[in-house]
Amino acid sequence: MSGHSKWANIKHKKAKADAQKGKIFTKLGRELIVAARAGGGDPNNNFRLKIAIDNAKSANMPNDNIQRAIQKGVGGGEGESYEELRYEGYGPGGVAIMVDIMTDNRNRTAGEVRHIFSKHGGNLGETGCVNWMFTEKGQLMMLKEDLKCDEDELMMLVLEAGAEDLQQDEESFVVYTAPADMEAVRQALLDQGIAIEEAKINQVPQNTIEIADLEQAKKLVRMMELLEDHDDSQGVYANFEFADSIDEEELD
Repeated sequence: MSGHSKWANIKHKKAKADAQKGKIFTKLGRELIVAARAGGGDPNNNFRLKIAIDNAKSANMPNDNIQRAIQKGVGGGEGESYEELRYEGYGPGGVAIMVDIMTDNRNRTAGEVRHIFSKHGGNLGETGCVNWMFTEKGQLMMLKEDLKCDEDELMMLVLEAGAEDLQQDEESFVVYTAPADMEAVRQALLDQGIAIEEAKINQVPQNTIEIADLEQAKKLVRMMELLEDHDDSQGVYANFEFADSIDEEELD
């Protein structure tokens, strides 16, 4: 798990920087619009919207912005133009990569995503070429600094609520659930006063590829960062981990 933790640590640092710059608000707003359009504006009857609202609040998105995005979704207009897509391909070292997209111009986005893949030693593939390597899971992340319980207590709580696994890296615990059980586990954590930093439906690799070559690892980090930074990207998933021989500081 240490190789996974190196990438997770890099992502956490980057996410903090993005949040400070307000960059994350655009993607959160887009998810609010599409969630409201798909399931209505009442979070009590729309689980996807409830999660989108919670994530927006965790990122300190102003309530006015949240409500405006929801209204755009239920009222049509800007929300109607977004299309949800998934691009699949391979990165350096044969790593499988999937990118979830929300775009108002699929031709433009496809060209830009293809360019990122090809420029960094990868190639964009056909639909379905790698998604069979991943399993859809609910994912709940909690920061260690916010927790008042220890790992054993947290493990007992989430397993009793229906979770499948609990993992950790330097800064956080991550709970994995079947998608259908995610809300029950989430509510069990909230009932115990445990703050959830992020909740989402994630694509978890069934197996991972170990990357031991430093230059290959640097290319992969750069490629993943560019895909996540793309204006239309809503989620990037890959099946790699870094070998213990690679120093995380060399990847930042």
